[in-house]
Amino acid sequence: MRKNARKSGARAALGPQAAGIDVLAELAALKAMTVPELQEKWQAIFGERAPNASRGNLELRLGYRIQELAHGGLRRETRRTLDALADEVMSGKLGGMVADPRKPAPGTKLVREWGGEEHMVTVLADGFEWQGRRFKSLSAAVRAITGAHWNGWRFFGLDQTGGAR
Repeated sequence: MRKNARKSGARAALGPQAAGIDVLAELAALKAMTVPELQEKWQAIFGERAPNASRGNLELRLGYRIQELAHGGLRRETRRTLDALADEVMSGKLGGMVADPRKPAPGTKLVREWGGEEHMVTVLADGFEWQGRRFKSLSAAVRAITGAHWNGWRFFGLDQTGGAR
């Protein structure tokens, strides 16, 4: 309910009809405003106090909102995708939506000779394993192997898609 109230109030703050907004003029006007004026504009568009006094942040977010009101916001399916992505990130269990495209399938064995020994790292669904120790990243596993900071993908000769170079 609050969102609808914000939208109608915001459109009124921008003029008689949001569809008739001169977006370029509105955006140019933001650059000429002082921080207190930007905060007043925020109050008029969002119906609440500005979250801070950062000129750059206020200009950026007001500019986005002005364009959103004039041209429409995100499509419903885009909003759903973003919500699902946020849920995945907040849960800490990255998978379906947030996955490193370089990461080979779980169960893959990455083998490299280092210091005269052959080292095998197993790809897990939630990380990597080397000598019975689990690591969140391939670089952390490689650090344990070499004692130095390496890019794990480069160490094993993997390219951007998870295949060998």
